[in-house]
Amino acid sequence: MEITLRPLRDGDFEYVISRLDEWWGGRSMTGSLPRLFFDHFPATSRLAVDSATGNTVGFIIGFLSQGDPTTAYIHFVGVDPAARGHEVGRTLYEWFFETARAAGRSTVKCLTSTVNTGSVAFHRAMGFTVTEAKDYDGPGQHRMLFTRSV
Repeated sequence: MEITLRPLRDGDFEYVISRLDEWWGGRSMTGSLPRLFFDHFPATSRLAVDSATGNTVGFIIGFLSQGDPTTAYIHFVGVDPAARGHEVGRTLYEWFFETARAAGRSTVKCLTSTVNTGSVAFHRAMGFTVTEAKDYDGPGQHRMLFTRSV
């Protein structure tokens, strides 16, 4: 599968949000990806498109940290289950790393829930260090934090 990354455009939020829970195996994820990310962070976000079919097969939503001028943050990444194993996630992350470096950032951070073992394995394979943070998002809201130098 050959992947093309393109900037976000009108209609992308509706497309992604309508598939998000399905892409996460039925987990309710739509509340974690509000439209504001599509509206306000297009320079650091992309859609992955299968060049042969034109179908959207993934996306990355990120931003440059406003609180830490050395850091870029990946808020949400999704890959269509049918496209997994075709380097879609890796392609999106490598693009984001380059975008972060070009903006003068030296670190990329992101997080996931402790139950998302697939995400933890992916991030380790991508060279992130992984730390468990107890009560990160409030009492009982533990997270796995990822950090990588770029």
